[in-house]
Amino acid sequence: MPMKSLMLCVLALTGAGAAMAAPDDLDSSVPSSSYFTQAPTMAIPEGSNWYTSAELGAITTSGNTEGTSVTGKIDARHEMANWSNEYIVSGYFKEDVTHNDDGSTTRTRSAERYQVSAKAAFKLLEDGNRAFLLGSHVNDKFGAYTRYSSVGVGYGTQLLKRDNETVDVELGPGYFHGENAAGGVESGMTVRGAAQLRWRVSPSAAFSQSVSVERGTSNMHSIAETALSTKINGTMQMKAAFSARSDTNVPDNKKNTDTQTSLTLVYSF
Repeated sequence: MPMKSLMLCVLALTGAGAAMAAPDDLDSSVPSSSYFTQAPTMAIPEGSNWYTSAELGAITTSGNTEGTSVTGKIDARHEMANWSNEYIVSGYFKEDVTHNDDGSTTRTRSAERYQVSAKAAFKLLEDGNRAFLLGSHVNDKFGAYTRYSSVGVGYGTQLLKRDNETVDVELGPGYFHGENAAGGVESGMTVRGAAQLRWRVSPSAAFSQSVSVERGTSNMHSIAETALSTKINGTMQMKAAFSARSDTNVPDNKKNTDTQTSLTLVYSF
């Protein structure tokens, strides 16, 4: 089967996907992360081969219910003649406050997740094609998998490139090692597919949809995100997103899917 046809099959199976596109530019030369970045995908500034963004959102409640939740992310991309490298660090936590009858307070952490990832993509001769190597690690204290590490290699191509819209897909083998919430350890080979849709809705708004699926012998691990960003000024954007993380093989006391709805500010520099 030709590689383009194989990639079309992956897209049909996994859905359209993707990283945030900047409202004023859709640049196919900008690399994607291991799971396609959530940060805006902007052209590298003139005179620089680096693009970095910082994303932060927080919710604080008071009254009958008190608590704080914070989500953040740093995304750095290095663009070179033949290589596109990307490094991502992200985190999320939620803490609830309970007032006891004796007047004391109890703070309970109900969510805590940290992730790091790195990806190196070698640009092939044909525009939009790339060979890549990626690695990621997740610590999720309250997730179905408290630790999940994966590495992979593969091929990526751009199936669609229009003035306001792009579709990219990736496919390749990999290996994962994970520890579930029950203390069990799992590892093995995987097949990974990912897809990315970026659509510039208007000069000041951009929509993205991304999905990544790792299929192993005992588990299928998937991540998806839908996001809409609006431009505030030349360096700042407001981003609303819904994301889901799912595993098919989880302990009895855990749910298969975790979801998160967020509203964040993104600063690019």
